Amino acid sequence: MLELKHISYEVEEQNSNVAILRDISLTIEDKFVAVTGPNGGGKSTLAKVIAGILTPTSGQILFDGEDITGQDITERAKKGISFAFQQPVRFKGLTVRDLLTMAYGRKTSVSEICEVLSEVGLCARDYVNREVNASLSGGELKRIEIAMIIARGTKLSVFDEPEAGIDLWSFNNLIRVFEKLHEDVQGSILIISHQERILNIADKIVMIADGRLEAEGSKDEILPKLLNAPSACKVLTDKL
Repeated sequence: MLELKHISYEVEEQNSNVAILRDISLTIEDKFVAVTGPNGGGKSTLAKVIAGILTPTSGQILFDGEDITGQDITERAKKGISFAFQQPVRFKGLTVRDLLTMAYGRKTSVSEICEVLSEVGLCARDYVNREVNASLSGGELKRIEIAMIIARGTKLSVFDEPEAGIDLWSFNNLIRVFEKLHEDVQGSILIISHQERILNIADKIVMIADGRLEAEGSKDEILPKLLNAPSACKVLTDKL
């Protein structure tokens, strides 16, 4: 379980402090949590604070009861927190097999790699020996990054706008992968997203706007309010 207690994050701009996150307290223990809100509201910053890429200006972060506020992304990864970037990193010279072997953290058989690739809808025969840097589309990279997180089997997996920069065909496949993850995952998934179809498979929806926690609750509680709000077009979309 992840607990955020009075988390704030500020940056310095033109000799003054600008608040990006403002006194956010939140508990993540549901299986599938979606964080949404208008652009510039602080969603991605929140994800990076959770992952350990950014350190909060004030507040406390607890993971399974342990204070991890001062720990960086590497330390948190060892504790069981995974982070998937909006734009997956391309590693020159590495193959898909190399990446998945690193994700497992041990010597891995081809059959294991094939199994995890099939879970994200990719034919292992076509991908296992392909170089990541030069030969994969954005949608393929997103699915391979998800396969890496499945291979790691972490307690909390954080995805920052996984739909960004991919086409409709890839997005439809991505939705099916997340639906399967929702059924099978043993830990928790937190996804930053504007997409109604992603929010529609969440157990809990969190609304962040102007750096503040505006609302949180079950999908049945929050999604109708978002869809019916006059500003919904600025928050949600059902198209790419």
